[in-house]
Amino acid sequence: MVANMTEDQLLVLIIKYLKEAKKSAFQQILDELHPYDVAQLYKGLPEKHHHKFITFLTPDQIADLIQELDHDMQVEILHKLGIERSSKVMDLMDNDDLADLLNELSIDKIQEFLDVMKKEDSQHIQSLMSYPADTAGGLMTNQFVWIHADQTVRQAVDKLKEYAHFSENIYYLYVINEEKQLVGVVSYRDLLIADMHEVIEDLMFNRVVSVHVDDDQEEVAQTIERYDFIAVPVVDNRNKLLGIITVDDAIDVFIKEANEDIEKLSASGKDIDFHTKATTAAVRRLPWLVLLLFIGLVSGSIISGFEATLEQVVALIFFMPMIAGMTGNTGTQSLAVVVRGIVTTNVDRKTTFKLILRELRVGIIIGVACGVLISLIAFLWQDQNIYLGLVVGASLLVTLIVGTLAGTIIPLLLYRFGVDPAVASGPLITTLNDIFSLMIYFGIATAFLHKLVGL
Repeated sequence: MVANMTEDQLLVLIIKYLKEAKKSAFQQILDELHPYDVAQLYKGLPEKHHHKFITFLTPDQIADLIQELDHDMQVEILHKLGIERSSKVMDLMDNDDLADLLNELSIDKIQEFLDVMKKEDSQHIQSLMSYPADTAGGLMTNQFVWIHADQTVRQAVDKLKEYAHFSENIYYLYVINEEKQLVGVVSYRDLLIADMHEVIEDLMFNRVVSVHVDDDQEEVAQTIERYDFIAVPVVDNRNKLLGIITVDDAIDVFIKEANEDIEKLSASGKDIDFHTKATTAAVRRLPWLVLLLFIGLVSGSIISGFEATLEQVVALIFFMPMIAGMTGNTGTQSLAVVVRGIVTTNVDRKTTFKLILRELRVGIIIGVACGVLISLIAFLWQDQNIYLGLVVGASLLVTLIVGTLAGTIIPLLLYRFGVDPAVASGPLITTLNDIFSLMIYFGIATAFLHKLVGL
């Protein structure tokens, strides 16, 4: 029915069924949609239809919908449902998503919801909420299937069938001992092709890759990406299995971290989106911009210091913006490479040295190419004066090398001292490279001033 319909057509039809109270027809549409698509329809509805839309959904559908929405809309739905119905929906939500949702509420509201939940679920949620949101503990879910090493494949498959609806991931079964310590893992694929009477101990992998409950979320996401896992187990100091983190949560971490890095690289400030008020956005951006303003004053001082050189060789002004712009750009490009590499790669001393050496070579190659080109342009443009061409070309060569190294070394140093390298934002690198390029440009020009005066 809905296969070839656009989102707008679906929205019109949904509104029609809501107005006409055609709950059966409404459900027929939703039965063919993914929870994400249902969430998009909910977002697209005029707010006056939100309450009726919710009343037409089953508790399972509401649980799926909530997990696809942002925090504000999640809270909106909980308020529309009321405490009693909300508790039924919460019992159906993934524990990690529910913990994230409750963590955003006031303490009184959290307790109010926990009090009406099942006692066991309430305890699980409180346990998850006790971990910082940006750690493995804050990401993990305790909805997974575990087995013992002395069980048979038949027993493992039977348990998997029994708890498949409960588990967030059925592709891996984690093997624990009597003290609940992680001792192995077996995949669902291995169970399918194994003899039903085989013992799990003979099938399982003993060397299990896991993450510690206090590990940073970036490290967790990198582990899942590095090993191409669908899920990774979370353990404590005693290697006790506490939960698992699934690949969808790792993807969310990568997106979140990438957005944060982009905000820092652009010096736009954190938590600014389409809905942020103008005054709030301005206040969050101002500190960086004020800092850059004062740093930029140094550029003006440098130009002022070489005023005598400029007065004698006016042609130098023409090439000044080009040199500063190219140097800032190449520094920002190197910065982006470093920040992206730090997120996805284990940066040790050897890797750092190789990266700096590689970027130095990059700076030399592009510096020589651009330097030769601009030397020819300057030579031909100024009545074939070879000295102006050499000054501009040499300046561009040196500044591009310096700019590339600055964009590489500064974020690496920050990372080395435990500071987020994305703080070395594009505007900061650009501003610093402006200063370097002006000093180099005018320094070389002054050194050759006696050759340039004749221009």
